[in-house]
Amino acid sequence: MAELMKTLYDLTWDREGWEAPLADALKGLTAREAAWRPAGAGNTIWQTLNHMNHYDERTLAELTGGTPPPRAADNDATFGAPGDPADESGWQVAVERRRRIGEGLAAAIASLPEAKAGELAAQILHAAYHTGQIVQVRKEQGSWPARR
Repeated sequence: MAELMKTLYDLTWDREGWEAPLADALKGLTAREAAWRPAGAGNTIWQTLNHMNHYDERTLAELTGGTPPPRAADNDATFGAPGDPADESGWQVAVERRRRIGEGLAAAIASLPEAKAGELAAQILHAAYHTGQIVQVRKEQGSWPARR
């Protein structure tokens, strides 16, 4: 089961499969695009990434024996502000944080004891769900390539 979890995680993080992995969904995004709010007042890509980073950073700490960041007051708080379209460096900090978390999780999952592998299924599905949201927002704003 640990090998299966590693494969599933890789497919959601940086390995191309039937759907785009998160690393590709974030590639080339500007702060302006990441802070764009879709019709209907949904979350921005920046907010979705903040949310994913919050939970995945906690998972990484649990897997590696580190100290998890403080829990958010509630789930809504994990999304944070919509992001500043002019703050390119702030956006790059969020993306770099994701890269560090993604690579850390990939390494931790690769050495995960079999008994803990099943605990990751929900986290992997969570990442796949939000990656789909990011791709959908990019399609709505016209920043997703017509053909990949």
